Amino acid sequence: MQKDKLCAIKNAYSVLLAGGSGTRLWPVSRDLHPKQLVKFMGEDSLIQNTINRLSPVLSKDILKVVCGVEHYHEIARHLEWIGVEPEGRVLYEPCGRNTAPAILFAVLDIIKTANDPVIFVFPADHIIKDISKFHKKVQDAASLAQSGYIVTFGIKPLYPEAGYGYIEGGEKVETEDGESQALKIMSFVEKPDGEIAAGYIKAGNFFWNSGMFAFKASVIIEEFKKFQPDLYDKLRGFLLANETLTKIEYEQLPDISIDYAIMEKTDKGVVLPSDFGWSDIGSWKTIYDFSPKDENRNVIAGNVITNKTSNCFIMGEKRLIATNHLKDIVVVETSDSIFVSDIENSRDVKSIVLKLKEEGRVEHRRHQTVFYSWGREVLIEKQEGNKTSRILIYPGGTCETEVDPETLVHIIVLDESVDVLTKKSQKRLKKGASLVISHAGFFKISNPDEVNASVMLVEIRTKFEKLSVAVNGLKPET
Repeated sequence: MQKDKLCAIKNAYSVLLAGGSGTRLWPVSRDLHPKQLVKFMGEDSLIQNTINRLSPVLSKDILKVVCGVEHYHEIARHLEWIGVEPEGRVLYEPCGRNTAPAILFAVLDIIKTANDPVIFVFPADHIIKDISKFHKKVQDAASLAQSGYIVTFGIKPLYPEAGYGYIEGGEKVETEDGESQALKIMSFVEKPDGEIAAGYIKAGNFFWNSGMFAFKASVIIEEFKKFQPDLYDKLRGFLLANETLTKIEYEQLPDISIDYAIMEKTDKGVVLPSDFGWSDIGSWKTIYDFSPKDENRNVIAGNVITNKTSNCFIMGEKRLIATNHLKDIVVVETSDSIFVSDIENSRDVKSIVLKLKEEGRVEHRRHQTVFYSWGREVLIEKQEGNKTSRILIYPGGTCETEVDPETLVHIIVLDESVDVLTKKSQKRLKKGASLVISHAGFFKISNPDEVNASVMLVEIRTKFEKLSVAVNGLKPET
């Protein structure tokens, strides 16, 4: 590819879809910290990788990220870490409503300031191996979109995968520049069984549905008006009436995918056959298949020792993992959970997550580390009403906490200094200092400095009338 062809496509936006929880990658991916925020390969998270691969054909400075409200601050932080200003670029949904409302939300936001741009849609949690081929297909898709087509990237299938949806391609389409490689879309097929998928491979005109699209803003808007008028009118009305969408409003929108809402109905849809090493990172097997392997065909990350182990995926967070005489096995360790499975059936972890939900266990939703707008909390221990956690507060951040009045709170400053505001007083605590708060109710811990501050928070549920013990020279708050 010639260098002059790698300039940014003019008047083109990228929309990254960063919703979902990635339950097939439990225990690493969870509701409050889904796979798009995880570093599976290298030093960047999946969303950071997605943004970085856009250059140079798509500018990182004119993109939109659509995410859930609970992930807004952490998504913004991931953008900042790679030099992308998140202000005005991160849009959050008050609740999940599938890809059609998410895409329309981004398009309506873009056209407030842009003049009918070409808009690309990429899931934020996919990986691509051959970036040069990807850039070439993005340029091809831009030309097709400019000609009025709604383009979906169809991945040439490498094997009869039953876990993907398929797109059936028809005759080739023509653009102003002549015939292109794109095919008219004949049909969409939901995840088939293995035998049917094998038939698709043999037919040669079926492609994996990647969930990536390109279209002109005016074209997709007209299709929404035509095929989803209720969705279009409601969402447009909500955005005109308020700067921020409410959950009550957003729940009124249909829970529908872009495929069902538009692509299966429009006569403007085309599939662009693509072969750039794509994966949706939908299971531990997928990550194993795409990762570099050692001499025993193992993929290993973390503190791991193996003996006579082959064809395994082993990923640890902190603890030592030692394996002996294993083959074709997945082992994934986090601070509170361990998942073990044969590789071929590892995607069935979704059933385990469902059981955790049914039993009301928190492990399906949160890690021991939980991220907030002000910082993060690492749960060290929780039992019988007592709780010990390590709190990291970002510069200028404030942790607001409310605990039962019958709880004793012990604050110990581990690093830097913090301000502690209670109903009785405000104190500055430096490194090594501590404070005991009894009958706590509501209190705040703030970081006034320009570096991260850390505190240990010990909550002890007890019944007492009055505490008279001084801790580290500070009398308890009563």
